[in-house]
Amino acid sequence: MNEPRHLVLGTPLLPPYPGGMMRALFGMGCFWGAERAFWQVEGVHVTAAGYAGGHLPEPGYRQVCRGDTGHAEVVLVVFDPDRVGYRDLLRLFWESHDPTQGMRQGNDVGNQYRSFIGCLDPGQCEQARESLEHYQLRLHEVGLGDITTEIAPSCPFYHAEPEHQQYLARNPGGYCGLSGTGVRFD
Repeated sequence: MNEPRHLVLGTPLLPPYPGGMMRALFGMGCFWGAERAFWQVEGVHVTAAGYAGGHLPEPGYRQVCRGDTGHAEVVLVVFDPDRVGYRDLLRLFWESHDPTQGMRQGNDVGNQYRSFIGCLDPGQCEQARESLEHYQLRLHEVGLGDITTEIAPSCPFYHAEPEHQQYLARNPGGYCGLSGTGVRFD
């Protein structure tokens, strides 16, 4: 049986991943555009669309879209920390979407489209909180509102269905509502 591979990167979608790799979870609205943003980063081994932050094990797309599972659409980012740091991924996260919109991103409305960071270890939670505080100051400097991003510790990840994996690589003209505030992290 052939194991599923990333359409763009050519790497296996499922673990085990090579030794030394780290994982991160980010929700920035619809996972299609968020996944594309991260697969373009040098040092990212693989990305996968999925769900995190909810209460139902093994959720499906229709369940998540109904809004009753509590899950956010997220991207799993498996990366080589010798080539790209978690802080660099956080910078891309903050700059690539509007973390002040609450339960939405652009035209995508609902709990599943909220801004979300799933921490996979205490160090990630600490760095995520520090980066939130830093970016909040930057947003306030230009008159934008408060960040609504959820930072969730010990968060399980569930892969989305195959048709959602690398969706924008297979459908280059597909919908992507991802847009940032224009405020740089630095």
